[in-house]
Amino acid sequence: MTHKDSLSARLPTPWGDFMIHALEADDGKEHVALTFGDWNSKQPVLARIHSECLTGDALFSLRCDCGFQLKAAMQKIAEEGAGVLLYLRQEGRGIGLTNKIRAYSLQDQGMDTVQANEHLGFGADERDFKVASDALDQLGIQKIRLMTNNPRKVSSMIDAGIDVVERVSLKYGHNPHNEVYLSTKQSKLGHLF
Repeated sequence: MTHKDSLSARLPTPWGDFMIHALEADDGKEHVALTFGDWNSKQPVLARIHSECLTGDALFSLRCDCGFQLKAAMQKIAEEGAGVLLYLRQEGRGIGLTNKIRAYSLQDQGMDTVQANEHLGFGADERDFKVASDALDQLGIQKIRLMTNNPRKVSSMIDAGIDVVERVSLKYGHNPHNEVYLSTKQSKLGHLF
């Protein structure tokens, strides 16, 4: 993964000024890192690894908790005074936008998230978090306090040599439209709420 220094800029947000950095990974996708404040490389950095969710992040869908988690993570980083949010281009748990919409259609017919992905010939979660560990390494971050409900992210970071000193829960966005989705994340994917 390469950090495109010439593609860094100030990103004003409702929570303060972040810096946005374009990252180009071996997977051919353009990912971004949002950094806030300064950190000591020897201290754990508050971090969020967020996979792209067009419907939740940009279109305000209530089918998931993604947009709520994104906003909460940015707010927590700003309140802390320093941290990083990695925004990874892994739409629909890595199956892409078109297949995600196909999965939504299957969910409308009664399948849960995992069943829909598997019906389409995918695994329950196709994301690869190596790109995240590469980005953290590139930013000089070896110790993190990871904002996630997903134990797989924690394991992936540890396996990649990132020291996860704490898992910080992100329980936001529960509503009647995503009850089955969240229940499936907990019962079939092991998410911790």
